Amino acid sequence: MKRGLRIIGFIYLLFFCVQIAPAQSNNAASFGPISISLGANNGVPDVDMSVKILFFLTLLTLAPSILLLMTCFTRIVIVLSFVRGALQLQGAPANQIIIGLSLFLTYFIMAPVWDNINLDAIAPYKAHQITSQAALDRACSQMRVFMLKQTRSQDVEIFVSMAKLQPTPPGQLPLRIVIPAFIMSELRTAFQMGFLIYVPFILIDIVVATVLMSMGMMMMPPMMVSLPLKLLLFVLVDGWSLVVQSLIRSFGM
Repeated sequence: MKRGLRIIGFIYLLFFCVQIAPAQSNNAASFGPISISLGANNGVPDVDMSVKILFFLTLLTLAPSILLLMTCFTRIVIVLSFVRGALQLQGAPANQIIIGLSLFLTYFIMAPVWDNINLDAIAPYKAHQITSQAALDRACSQMRVFMLKQTRSQDVEIFVSMAKLQPTPPGQLPLRIVIPAFIMSELRTAFQMGFLIYVPFILIDIVVATVLMSMGMMMMPPMMVSLPLKLLLFVLVDGWSLVVQSLIRSFGM
């Protein structure tokens, strides 16, 4: 019991030292061998630690939405789902495989953007050369450049007109305009690619159904014959490689 009270008293004393530390000139508190620093003597002043923690917790909460909607993940996962639907395969490949492949392809495509963010925003912030707000602005600028390259001008104009903004250069458009325009363009592009994927498989279904009907085999489901033919065609032309290469090249790589 006494040992527990001593530990609690030490924690309260340590917390008290942290609270009075900002009032000191060097922004540090010392208690025996323990030294707590709340800010560097040099560098750009930054926001309070509690605000940083709140910001990072909010960022972790929004991370799935950022990954899904502000990167190339949306187009990739939709196109791969179209491939599975065109082959008329219900559970192969599984959703986990499609999402995993989409994540790794997203990592491959977005690697240059993330390198630019690290060089332009994260590294200077770690070196105490810029504030967290400046680092966030620089990171958003890099993401804005990527999204605008993949966004149709018509989609941007729709949201600019609905927001009633004045004519603005593309590099100064707010993210509340760029993000929904980017999502709309990604959906349109993904559905266009999905249509092109469906065309050859629909032709196979039509040919098989016509042949079976001409042979009087109306009771046999056309899918029993067309499904093996689709799989054979997809394997012979190395379909997964063609789909992945088309997806990567569609982003200008």
